[in-house]
Amino acid sequence: MIMVTGGAGFIGSNLQAALARRGIETVVVDWLGTEGKWRNLARHAPSRLLAPEALDDFLAAHPPLEMIFHLGAISETTATDGDRAWATNVELPLRLWDWCAARGTRLIYASSAATYGDGAAGFEDDARPEALAALRPLNLYGWTKQAFDQEVARRLAAGAPRPPQWAGLKFFNVYGPNEYHKGPMISVVKVKHDELRAGLAPRLFRSDRPGLADGAQARDFIWVGDVVDVMLWLMDTPAVNGLFNLGTGRARSYLDLAHAVCDAAGAPRRVEFIDMPAKLRGQYQSFTEARMERLRAAGYAGQFTPLEEGIRRYVQDYLMQADPFA
Repeated sequence: MIMVTGGAGFIGSNLQAALARRGIETVVVDWLGTEGKWRNLARHAPSRLLAPEALDDFLAAHPPLEMIFHLGAISETTATDGDRAWATNVELPLRLWDWCAARGTRLIYASSAATYGDGAAGFEDDARPEALAALRPLNLYGWTKQAFDQEVARRLAAGAPRPPQWAGLKFFNVYGPNEYHKGPMISVVKVKHDELRAGLAPRLFRSDRPGLADGAQARDFIWVGDVVDVMLWLMDTPAVNGLFNLGTGRARSYLDLAHAVCDAAGAPRRVEFIDMPAKLRGQYQSFTEARMERLRAAGYAGQFTPLEEGIRRYVQDYLMQADPFA
């Protein structure tokens, strides 16, 4: 039996679908809410659905879990409730770490590229305490993810108990189906497609960095199917441990992305530039690009989907369909 926290969410439901295709018994920990989030699981229901507040009691009963994928989090980069973010993004995964260490259960958890802040310290997934201490996240979400990574590093350095396999994944900009409940945190690909469907030109933020052209802001965008493939590889390769970036290793500009969305939708290439909202100024990553050498050195040989192909697949196979869920 495998547990997926956040398993009704974006990445979690795509992982749940892949586990279901393998015939694996799963426990999904998540809230479905009232906004149709159940549709993320409609084609691949878990063996059991557990509300997050029931998790501690469930674990206290010592269920026979082989592995936990911990993907649940307060993931909004604009989150402001520090106590809630700390409880969810630090205290909860620490309890899972301790439980897995005591029970001999493997643990894969979601970190984030938000830990890199403005990128001034680079994008190398170095898990040494001194390397992690050099990073400066720009927002509460990134800071809490960073705090958990640092606590893991401290425990490992002290020789404290650890799960038999552990891996943290620093997700970069993931896009793909089943993200429709995410509100303002939905991917730029979906937002640009929605603008096209509304008859508008895709809108991009003007640059807030001197010397950086409008639309030249760049991120490492990764297709959700590639993210799932890496998680399945880790499940199949229990000897691999560590903190790993999960991007493509190649930054692409927002202008490239907007053009790819237009092409996939069969629309003329056109873009409108707008001012960046005040709440994002000083917290906006104008460039991210994953260093992928550590994951490759660990043995991962899978190829990552090029941006144009991933966007074509997302737009044509999902967003343009009557049922856009995976």
